Order: sequence, then C-alpha cells, then structure tokens
Amino acid sequence: MSAFLKNTSTPSLTFFLTGVPGLEAAHAWISIPFCCLYITALSGNGMILFVIITEPSLHEPMYYFLSMLSSTDLGLCTSTLFTVLGIFWFNAREISFNACLAQMFFIHLFTFMESSVLLAMAFDRFVAISNPLRYATILTHSRITQIGVAIVTRGVVILIPLVLLLKRLSFCHSHVLHHSYCFHPDVMKLSCSDTKVNSAFGLIAIISSAGIDSVFILLSYILIIRSILSIASPEERKKAFSTCISHVTAVAIFYIPLISLSFVHRFGKKAPPYVPTLIANIYLLIPPVMNPIIYSVKTKQIRKAVLKVLRPKGALI
Repeated sequence: MSAFLKNTSTPSLTFFLTGVPGLEAAHAWISIPFCCLYITALSGNGMILFVIITEPSLHEPMYYFLSMLSSTDLGLCTSTLFTVLGIFWFNAREISFNACLAQMFFIHLFTFMESSVLLAMAFDRFVAISNPLRYATILTHSRITQIGVAIVTRGVVILIPLVLLLKRLSFCHSHVLHHSYCFHPDVMKLSCSDTKVNSAFGLIAIISSAGIDSVFILLSYILIIRSILSIASPEERKKAFSTCISHVTAVAIFYIPLISLSFVHRFGKKAPPYVPTLIANIYLLIPPVMNPIIYSVKTKQIRKAVLKVLRPKGALI
C-alpha cells in the first residue's frame, strides 16, 4: 500500500487502475462479455461506416451524420479497450500520468462529440420534417463539413483547459483510481491540492456540452412534434414519426447511463464498490454497441446496404 501513498511529481507519477472491486478473482470470466461487447461495437460501427462510404444511395445528410456517430463510437471504444482488457487479462494496472491524461482527453472528447452529433442529428430530423423541400439546400455538403469541424473544435477547446488544470495539481494521497480507465473526476479526487477551480471548470464543461446539447435536442423534438401534428394525413404523420425512432433511442441510450453514473457518484455512497464501476463501463460501452444495431434494424436503407455487403449478389442463400 505504501507504493500507492506517496507524494510524486506529475512527470514521474504513476496511477493504478481498478478492475471490478471485490470480483478480482472473476476478472477472466468478466472479460468474456466485455470482449464480446467490444467486438460487437467495433465491427458494427465499422460496418456502418463502410456501407455509408461505399453505397452512393447513402450519400445524404442523415447518413453523413450517422457516419459521424459511428466514428465517435469507434473512438470511444478504442480509448478504453486496451486498459480495460489489459486489467482483466494481464492485471496491467499501472498507467503513467501523461498516458492517463491522454486517455482522459480522448474519452471525454469522444463523449462530448457524441453529444454534439446527436444534436446535429436532431437538427437534421427537424429540417427534414418541417422543411423537406429545402432540406438539400439547407444541409449541403459544405455545411455538414462545417458542422463536423465545429463539433471537433468545440470538444478540443473545452478539454484543453481541463487537462492543463490537472497538470498543475500535486498528488500525495492514494494513486489508485476507481475505474479501469482515466476519468476526470476520478483523477481530480486523488489530488492533495485545492481542486475548486478544477471542479468548477469540470461542471462548466459538462453544462456547456452535454447540458446545452440535451436542452436543444429537447427543443428540436418539441418543434418536430408540432410540425408532425400539423400534417393532415395520418399515414404521413406515422411515416414522419418513424424516421425519428432510431435517433430518439440513440439519445436515450446515451443520456440515461450518463445521468445514472452522475447519480451514483453523488448519491450512491452506500452502494457496493462494483456498482459505479459497472455503470461507468456500461456508460461508455452501451451506446457504441447499440447504435449500429438500432440503425440497422430501424433504418431500411442501412439494413438493405448491410445485407448487400453480408450477402453479395450471386451468393447462395
């Protein structure tokens, strides 16, 4: 334990990641479902990207935004893949301070980007339903590119100060983190310096990204519902609603685990130690696993393109 309780200058600082507390003996078995989830997420999002790139009929705004979502999901998976499976398979718990900051940066960057992409997709659905005749002229290729650049830029601008503020801290308490990857609140709690500025900036970062995005997504759907209800034909209303189902489900599976994790960190003091760890892993893994499944099942064009790849013309059925 003494190795975990020393004052260390940040360049030579080493943190110790945690698997599933209390279930260390079962790590090899726990790794099996995690490995399956990673394979599903990587192959599913890789397939979505492949069919959107190679299928000309999918070169439309809605599918460009879906490709952005798949890209962020791939980034989110690869950001945690090596440390999570490294702990389960090899008990590789050590991570240097700079490697920890790099992992933390990319985890939060892809999380903020996913929130922004979901907002862009809500805007896409609003334009498609409320103003279908001008859809192609509003969401041009250049405008979609600008939205993509803005999403990445916003995430980087928010996160750079967060990382720089962590570098000024001293760490003289336990160097054991509570997750199998580096998470900003987790790293910050180990510092023996004053972290009020870090906490305040962390809160500002969350509010200015996922907080604002969730409000605008909600507003988008209020406007979408109003537009749908103004459609005279019941059949057309049903068709308009059906185009939003995949996106609403993607929003739910992103925000519900995020809110659950926040509640557990703040109010789950009496919960078993493995509960926040499992919720934290679900929060980062479930959206990348579920999004390709949702869009493949609910979106006819994606389903047809995927089946075309999996069952090429001329193949025996």
